[in-house]
Amino acid sequence: MEERSPLDRRAFHAELERVRADFHRLRAEASPTDLRRPTDGTRWTNEQLLFHMLFGYMLVRVLLTLLGVFARLPGVVGRTFARLLDAAARPFHIINYLSSAAGSLYYNHHRMGAKMNRTLAALQQRLDRESTDSLSRGMHYPPRWDPYFQDWMTRADLYRYPTQHYDFHRAQLTLGPTHT
Repeated sequence: MEERSPLDRRAFHAELERVRADFHRLRAEASPTDLRRPTDGTRWTNEQLLFHMLFGYMLVRVLLTLLGVFARLPGVVGRTFARLLDAAARPFHIINYLSSAAGSLYYNHHRMGAKMNRTLAALQQRLDRESTDSLSRGMHYPPRWDPYFQDWMTRADLYRYPTQHYDFHRAQLTLGPTHT
């Protein structure tokens, strides 16, 4: 496995604070018309994409737990599991689209902010409890599921993932008067 750089905890906290502030600003400035507008490069509306961006952070909480299990199993188990998931990439992308469309109905413009706050706080608290050794543990992932998934990812990589995902999708939002 290739050597990965250690996770700078202070930088991680600052990164999540940047995301939190940006997410709340986007929501506060978005009009109802903005939220219903299609995004650039996806089939989601802006509100659905905002939920999808939040969901990336929610997902990492689950993936960190999953990594805790698979990191203790023989490598062939995790590799086989990742290959099976990778083979199911096409149905995954459909489910991913539909779940964000449906998820935004519950975690709508009004509920997303509180959920983002809770999710980011939980990730920050969890990172603060991680040992250097635990951050270097990893497992195989299905790289066809997301452009930021690698075949092998450490726990530190997982902490980095949702902000890469957020920033990528942030550029696809069509909020504000320049997109009318």
